[in-house]
Amino acid sequence: VQLQAYGGGLVQAGDSLRLSCAASGGFFSRHTMGWFRQAPGKEREFVSAILFRGGQTYYADSVKGRFTISRDNAKNTVYLQMNSLKPEDTAVYYCAADPGSWRPYHTMNYWGKGTHVTVSS
Repeated sequence: VQLQAYGGGLVQAGDSLRLSCAASGGFFSRHTMGWFRQAPGKEREFVSAILFRGGQTYYADSVKGRFTISRDNAKNTVYLQMNSLKPEDTAVYYCAADPGSWRPYHTMNYWGKGTHVTVSS
């Protein structure tokens, strides 16, 4: 599975941004898809995920109520709608995929290159 994330940028606190991740080379509809992020000087952390079966979603507490993950299996794309952005959301955001044995909130098997999100105060 190859993953390409895009949609990052520089925004102000309170703004919204939508990240997209296009997948190719595998059975997208059978993969759990997720987003992780890594802020400068910090470890990579889980942000959100959506299961391939049933569409159940998971969110980190820090983004719950502000971020929404969704997927379009027909377009092999997963989205992360980010609202009410805060400076602490500044990070490199990575799209990830797992072939079905994913443990909630844990890492995934396949990774794409990140996209930068900077939120100014």
